Formats: sequence, C-alpha cells, structure tokens
Amino acid sequence: MTHWMTDSDKPDDQSELAVKPRTKPQRPPMYKVLMLNDDFTPMEFVVHVLERLFNMTHAQAIEIMLTVHRKGVAVVGVFSHEVAETKVAQVMELARRQQHPLQCTMEKE
Repeated sequence: MTHWMTDSDKPDDQSELAVKPRTKPQRPPMYKVLMLNDDFTPMEFVVHVLERLFNMTHAQAIEIMLTVHRKGVAVVGVFSHEVAETKVAQVMELARRQQHPLQCTMEKE
C-alpha cells in the first residue's frame, strides 16, 4: 500500500533538518623533520644522510647541512606523521651505527 504525503504530514519549515554545508576533508597534520647541530658529527656524514634518506641532490644536501651548522637546526622535510617518524628513526639508526651523535626530531607544522 502506498502512502501519499498530504500537506498535514509534511514537517513545517522550522522542523526540517538543517543541512550541513559540505566541508573539504581535512588534510592530515604535517610534521617537520628537524636536524640538529652538534660539534662531533662530520659534515660529510650529514650530507650523506640528506642525500640518502631525503633524496636531496648533493648541492641541496650541502646547503641544508650548512644551515644546520650555522643556525643550529634546519627543517629537512615535511611529511605525514608516519613518514616523519620513520625518517627520524632512520637518521638516528644510521647515526648510531656510525657512532655519530647526530640528532633528528620532528614537530607539528
């Protein structure tokens, strides 16, 4: 049996459900990977890490390494949380294996 809606069955304008405006899906938060300066890790090793783990050219790696050296810290990349976490762990592991005190960390962008 089909039920036809009459005017008395329709909700009045006040009771209609409010339609939420469409919002863009939120981009996940991004994280900056930071490399910190120390007085012991060789500059060549830092360049090697930047080339190998962050896919930088030799020139880019030297520029970032010099920024770390001069300013004490530099952003070496911006990634999703999982990727940033992995990059930090890779840097720390590589430095530890080579017995360098190089420090790498991440913070929310």
